[in-house]
Amino acid sequence: MKKILLPTDFSENSINAIHYAIEFFKYEACEFSVLNVQKVSSFVSDDLMAMQPSETIFNALVTSAKEQIKRLITDLETIYGNTLHTFKSKVDYDNFIDAINQVVELEAIDLIIMGTKGASNLGKTLFGSNTVRVIQRSSCPVLAIPNNYKYSEIKDIAFTSNYYTEYKSEDLLPLVNMAEHYDYKVHVIHVKDAEHLTQYQENNRAFLDACFTNIDHSFIELEGGDLFKVITTYIPEHHIDLLAMMSRRHSFLERLFVTHPVESFAFDLKVPLLVMENTGDFYLK
Repeated sequence: MKKILLPTDFSENSINAIHYAIEFFKYEACEFSVLNVQKVSSFVSDDLMAMQPSETIFNALVTSAKEQIKRLITDLETIYGNTLHTFKSKVDYDNFIDAINQVVELEAIDLIIMGTKGASNLGKTLFGSNTVRVIQRSSCPVLAIPNNYKYSEIKDIAFTSNYYTEYKSEDLLPLVNMAEHYDYKVHVIHVKDAEHLTQYQENNRAFLDACFTNIDHSFIELEGGDLFKVITTYIPEHHIDLLAMMSRRHSFLERLFVTHPVESFAFDLKVPLLVMENTGDFYLK
């Protein structure tokens, strides 16, 4: 049984990601942990005025969140009625990342599925700040769902690599298992920064080839230039349904979130993003 963590702040964006998760795994046995993390700052003055004298801010926050999750789970069970799926309600009063990591460890979570917010909603931020922090600080794979993105059948996945990473097979398992189970095609995309691959890059490319033995896959060499423009142009042109990448220092992901502000490359990801932790060695040019 897969164990999936679904963080929610009850926003339309986060609820949409939950619906995506249920549709995505509709044919698999799953235990979904629906998590809400509360902070004192979220408690407004009107709520304080409505409290009974014996109540505390903590109890009021947690009780309200538990009731909201209970209603949400009831709605989901009514809408989908999927006997393969079970739900757990979780409310924490903690730092958001700490709460996520605690649940991941205690529940042996396989995947976190979260909503994102587009750049137009957040000015200079591509994803909601919580989603970015989870991707950067959690060892658990994360599937980030774009704002208002509705589930549709996945056929093709793009996986980006510069071949400077020495991969470990266990790091690639989320992608490999997904592609093997659902018979997805994987496009391994390399945006060239030199005319020829080094021997180190060739070795890492060969390792990926071996990992994807049981998967329909191809290696795509794209001309260099604006990395983000190249990738986001390839996605619609080749009907890519999901983008996958590794999370580590010096990666495509770090360059996306840290070194390039959104306004400098007009990045607007239209498909879900699967981010996996990379624990292997990395060769610095």
